[in-house]
Amino acid sequence: MMTKHFFNPVLKTAVDAGRAILQIYNYENFDIELKSDNSPLTKADKKAHEIIVEALKQTNIPVLSEESEDKAFENRKDWSRFWLVDPLDGTKEFIKRNGEFTVNIALIENGIATAGIIYVPVSRELYFGVRNQAAYKIIITENTDIEDLVAQFTESKKIQVRNAKDKLTIVGSRSHKSEETTAFINQVEKNFNTEMLSRGSSLKICMIAEGKAQLYPRFAPTMEWDTAAGHAIAVAAGAEIINRDTGRELHYNKENLRNPWFLVKPKGMKF
Repeated sequence: MMTKHFFNPVLKTAVDAGRAILQIYNYENFDIELKSDNSPLTKADKKAHEIIVEALKQTNIPVLSEESEDKAFENRKDWSRFWLVDPLDGTKEFIKRNGEFTVNIALIENGIATAGIIYVPVSRELYFGVRNQAAYKIIITENTDIEDLVAQFTESKKIQVRNAKDKLTIVGSRSHKSEETTAFINQVEKNFNTEMLSRGSSLKICMIAEGKAQLYPRFAPTMEWDTAAGHAIAVAAGAEIINRDTGRELHYNKENLRNPWFLVKPKGMKF
């Protein structure tokens, strides 16, 4: 198992970044800009990026963040191990002030998401998962020792996927929908009694990991940093994230950082 010494500082960094985001969310102007792809960027994205990148430097492992200026494949193609970060996943939800945004930090090893941390600043939920070990969820309170967060992840805090019984719960994006996703869901509804829920950011993947939903189809654009942390957590909890067309697990550090269309579901469940 990866050591407490290795993960405690990273878990703390996610919480620290979340607290900085929340300070801006509650009390400051967002200073909204538009990036080259017309996606929004706020003061909170930048602040969280600074906090996380500075802290992760201490691990001597390369960092690729959504807000990194240099994403060139030539400079990262030989990385066998690196941190993949979305400092504020769900910027649109942040701007809408609906609370459905997260801090995402993933460890990628040889293209595989092996460990993931997701922190939800508003609800103070902290998710943590390590492939081939377990996934956990805790609530950060005033009494939580954030210097020793790994110790909080006890047997009682484990999360696990749940197969559908009487009803299949499908979770979808609150801000990004597509005709292809709708068509797929319509097909699923022919074979299952379903209910549909909407969530922002990587909370959709977290819902699969903790058994609150069984299917998340995403047939719209996402980037590697959007999914990596949730991917590791979901796999640790018994789920899988697969390419819709090939059935193969999503891979990271591709030359093109865009994800293919994918499904998140309990491992082995057929649709």
